[in-house]
Amino acid sequence: MEKRKRGLEVLLWSIALPGFGQLLNQKYIKGFIFLVLEFLINVKANFNVAILASFNGDIQLAFELIDVQWLMFYPGFYFFSIWDAYRDARGEDTSPFLFLPFVFAAKFVTVGLMISERITLFGVMLGPVFFPMLAVLPGLAVGFLLKMILTHYDKTKRSG
Repeated sequence: MEKRKRGLEVLLWSIALPGFGQLLNQKYIKGFIFLVLEFLINVKANFNVAILASFNGDIQLAFELIDVQWLMFYPGFYFFSIWDAYRDARGEDTSPFLFLPFVFAAKFVTVGLMISERITLFGVMLGPVFFPMLAVLPGLAVGFLLKMILTHYDKTKRSG
């Protein structure tokens, strides 16, 4: 399978559940460890029940259920898992700054989680699930912008 298609397949499975991308890349021990960590963090943070409450419109219940100290581990773990699987799938066909969008998405989601109790959007409280999810977009934008700038700078430095 072409590396780009393989990378996309692994990327999407990793987004679905951390560890799946590693299993597709035949990194079985790492994949198993990521699946166990996913389960541990998810259960300790009460994340699934908070997701369920959020999707049912009970944002206050989601805040009451969530263990923020455990959930703050999740964005870094989640985006690291995605980056790791995608990088392995692409092999040498990667930019040296490929990690930046993943790192900044993780940072923005973590901050989004921390401030989610104080932020409303058009008068609506989005809560500990939906607001951090929205924070992925500016995180990726900043990461891709920095990746583009540093890649351009790196190419200019090498050729000049």
